[in-house]
Amino acid sequence: MSKTAVSTENAPKPPAKFSQAVRKGNLLQVAGQVAFDPATNEIVGDDVAGQTRQTFKNIEAVLTAAGSSLADAIMVRVYLTDTAHFAPFNEVYDELIGDAPQPARTTVYVGLPGELLVEIDVLCVLD
Repeated sequence: MSKTAVSTENAPKPPAKFSQAVRKGNLLQVAGQVAFDPATNEIVGDDVAGQTRQTFKNIEAVLTAAGSSLADAIMVRVYLTDTAHFAPFNEVYDELIGDAPQPARTTVYVGLPGELLVEIDVLCVLD
């Protein structure tokens, strides 16, 4: 079973040698996405809510390029830079993630470069 890279101009280009997503069989792993505007490579949003919205736009662009959507997500990993961001992040997440059954989720607190406040990666199973 071969491994296939997925890429789109509608999401930011990776800053290093990795794919925006990789599909092998019916598994699709979307690399960690952040709040960069794919056209300008500038951060969108000056708070975690705004950055979360842009991050999900980038995730959805990669999922679309792979013929998928958040409905196929079985796992979402969230990386926040501050525990104080958990509640505002959750508010936007709850709005964007869709109806039940929602994917499993892990949230951890990390250091991200520059003014980035959130990074999210997604694992999907495709039909």
